[in-house]
Amino acid sequence: MRVLLLTHSYQPEVTAPQRRWGAFVGEFRRRGWECDVVTPVAHPGLAPASVSRAQRGTVLGVERGGRGEWIRRVPLIHHTEGRLSKLASNLTSAVLMVPRALTAPRPDVVVVTVPALPNIAAGYAVARLRRSPLVVDMRDAWPDLARDAQIVTSSRPGLMERVLTFVQRRADLVVTVTEGFADVLRGRGARRVETVYNGFPADQLPAPVPSREPVAEPLRVLYLGNHGESQGLEKLIDAARLAGDRVRLRLVGNGARKAELEAYARRTGADVDFQPPSHGEETLAHYTWADTCVVSLRDDWRSFEWTIPSKTYELLAIGKHITAVVRGEAARLLEGTGAADVVAPDPDAIAALWQDLADRPQRLAVPASGRAWVAENCDLRRLGRRYADLIETLTRGNPAA
Repeated sequence: MRVLLLTHSYQPEVTAPQRRWGAFVGEFRRRGWECDVVTPVAHPGLAPASVSRAQRGTVLGVERGGRGEWIRRVPLIHHTEGRLSKLASNLTSAVLMVPRALTAPRPDVVVVTVPALPNIAAGYAVARLRRSPLVVDMRDAWPDLARDAQIVTSSRPGLMERVLTFVQRRADLVVTVTEGFADVLRGRGARRVETVYNGFPADQLPAPVPSREPVAEPLRVLYLGNHGESQGLEKLIDAARLAGDRVRLRLVGNGARKAELEAYARRTGADVDFQPPSHGEETLAHYTWADTCVVSLRDDWRSFEWTIPSKTYELLAIGKHITAVVRGEAARLLEGTGAADVVAPDPDAIAALWQDLADRPQRLAVPASGRAWVAENCDLRRLGRRYADLIETLTRGNPAA
């Protein structure tokens, strides 16, 4: 078996898609499969500071990955966190992925992971040119998310929507990360849809991060992740302002709206500690500091009914109390584990929850059921085996493979 993967993020970057596909490629290699990965040169802002420029890869030649895979890089157009800048970078990389993929041996299957959105067209083109079956890995609810984010505002489908839907319907297999979105795509005519969750490598499952002893200090609230439009972080800032000196809010990460959020906190008088993105031991230190960790999605985007933030699994794994400002499938999951308080996306409700947690810190002790759920359902090695089984079934039934 030979698998050709097109992805916008791969080693040595530290991102959710890199973690997912690094683990899956590792499982494919354990089966003796050959794997070719086509990806941009690593973005310096997404790799640990210890990674040198040479280690981020080069467009010259082919490098051998840590799992024995072959990595073929395309140029990276450096971008800001703005939509247009990211789109221009992703579009350039996707266009260049097509000729770069054609330099690899003919694959038995082409896999493309989305986002970045332009990759789906590159994956479709490569699969047709190589006469190989196509697997589309949909990690977000596109194109629905485009309308929620008002990237598309017209009453008729735009070019991006038409391309996404066209490929989703013609792909030999579409893989989603939630059951809800899988049902949506089946209803739209996708030929075959399966769900393979996001996850966490069980052999890297961190030890539970202990809760501090209750003391007469403010409740420590941590949000660690993207500061973009999807998260609706203003409501956390407003809640911290309402809770006053009972709460200390720390926001760690980067994103398109970070500067606006910092300005909003200053303008409203909220005391918020903004921190840069973290990796490794720095992230562990943030988790150790926190009493409760936040998972947040805005409530006015319908596609978030079928979205589970990838950070959810990490927070369940470390065993911290979770403030869950989510709905739909994510809310049901977190409520079921007993590790979270699901709260309405309203600053008053969030502030009231945090004040109650400060008054009754015994509520911060969560059962081990969250960690157990992650170990049972979200072990990336187990998920990788399921993905490999799906590919094997697909290629057995495809005479061109």
